[in-house]
Amino acid sequence: MLISGRVQGVWFRGYTQEQAVELDVNGWVRNLRDGRVEAVFEGEESAVQQMVNWCHVGPPSARVTKVEVTWEAPAGESKGFRIAH
Repeated sequence: MLISGRVQGVWFRGYTQEQAVELDVNGWVRNLRDGRVEAVFEGEESAVQQMVNWCHVGPPSARVTKVEVTWEAPAGESKGFRIAH
């Protein structure tokens, strides 16, 4: 996923990690140099869909203007959810 808007400096990555852990979703989230946030989610389809829905809103201080989602087959590489740098 690529999330655009006011998504950096508003704890977007931390809140995303909390949501993913709560939903038992694996993957990672990171800031991009262009101001967007990139995230990869793996898990049960319904839990991943909840994460996608959550990213359309984000944390209280965020202002999401665009979300780009690319669906792929799970790679099974991630265990847990981390904030990547």
